[in-house]
Amino acid sequence: MSPRRNQSAPESGHGDRPEAGPASPTPRAAETRPEEGAAGAAACAAGASTVSAAEPLGGGERVAALRRFSAAGRRWRAVRLSLCAASLAVALSAGAVVVAAVRDGGRTAPVASTPSGFSPELLAGGDLDASIRSLQAHLRAQPRDFGGWAALGLAYVEQARTKGDPSRYPQAQRALDRSLALRRDDDAALAGRAALAAARHDFTGALRYADLALKQNPYSERALSSRIDALVELGRYPDASKAADLADARRPGVPVFTRYAYVRELRGDVRTARRVLEQALSTATSRGDIAYVATALGQLAWNQGRYDTALDHYARALAADENYLPALEGRARAQAAQGHTGEAIRGMEQVVDRSPLPQPLVELGELYEARGKAGDRAKARDQYTLVDAWVSLARANGVDADLDTALAAADHGDREASLRAARAEWARRHTVHTADALAWALHVNGRDREALPYARQATATGYRNAVFVYHRGMIERAVGLADRARASLTSALSLNPGFSPLGAREARKALEAMK
Repeated sequence: MSPRRNQSAPESGHGDRPEAGPASPTPRAAETRPEEGAAGAAACAAGASTVSAAEPLGGGERVAALRRFSAAGRRWRAVRLSLCAASLAVALSAGAVVVAAVRDGGRTAPVASTPSGFSPELLAGGDLDASIRSLQAHLRAQPRDFGGWAALGLAYVEQARTKGDPSRYPQAQRALDRSLALRRDDDAALAGRAALAAARHDFTGALRYADLALKQNPYSERALSSRIDALVELGRYPDASKAADLADARRPGVPVFTRYAYVRELRGDVRTARRVLEQALSTATSRGDIAYVATALGQLAWNQGRYDTALDHYARALAADENYLPALEGRARAQAAQGHTGEAIRGMEQVVDRSPLPQPLVELGELYEARGKAGDRAKARDQYTLVDAWVSLARANGVDADLDTALAAADHGDREASLRAARAEWARRHTVHTADALAWALHVNGRDREALPYARQATATGYRNAVFVYHRGMIERAVGLADRARASLTSALSLNPGFSPLGAREARKALEAMK
């Protein structure tokens, strides 16, 4: 199972431990009310069309075809790549892109920058489709509204995430380009460029655009958040921690609090991460913010093997938004960990049917394999093959998909391709997730002595991830370090006994064989 957390891939560099932070966190969740629509995770909506405000809504057919395929369990030979689409889950911004792009800093623009039909409340209610239609109508009437083009660009980025359609990324780029052509220093458009770059896994570009946006508006919530995301994804954890402190000082709120918590979790400070998220949840007022933060708390609990607590948090998230996909996915994962495989499969099928992303596709395939009923193996192969379709379409739309390729192919695809992808991703950024992916790709290709240093780097920051520890234990076993292997595998199962339907089973088998 992919070790990525909630569709994010925070990373680590070269095994260096992050610098020590302050003794106590600074987020002021109790002092500040989160902004309206702050958690873009609330924006789950249907597909819209092109960047041109004059063109009608359309598209989504490829996404719908992929969903129908997933729901029916048909074989890949019945599906054409031209009818498939997918989405890229974005680092930490995947759950917190703020699409209400025109409000940061309260700045006054020379033209109407907030179209009358575009309301952040629409996004908080999950009606991203209606907001895009409103923006398009507004831009047909006022094509020189740079703020409207920036908002539309960000909306397309969010739509790609929620609807599983990376073809929105070129549309987003055109909208953001249009905004910057009208006003080259517009901080909302620059922050949108940062979000788009992160969505395409161009984290160096994301950092550059976030910095440019902050030069124009030092209090831009989106730019502050994107800067944290980019630094995390580049493995620059000490810098990410400082960026989180700065963002908390300037714009405390749900997007910043959740990122602050995750930076702490990456360093092994689970207690602080939990406390900050609980503070954020206590101040959340919109349904979107409640669903987003409660899901983050659920994922944190699941990572530590606290399944009942995780399910309680997911229940709260779904009470706020019954269609919130990350909560549905998390609930299915917790149900699987408790041995309720049938319920987990039904839940994950619902997720994949609506948003066929690599992680839930792989997880659903592994659940089929774990159940082992007649036809389940074929169903599992279908899910793994759909990941290949996602990779192809993501790359066609400018997305770096090497990490996802490495993670899925190592266990369920072309092992040599997995190693090539892992090496390519490691060449770009040295992070805990890329270190783990490269270690595991080397392992499945029989290169365990080369793999071991990377496996150790993946666990060097203190990040408590059972998948990483399991991978390290299996590699230690392969190189003959039996005592260390037993300790690592026991630690993985103690931390999160249900970390993976297949991986946890293999860990137990390995421990039994080493008795």
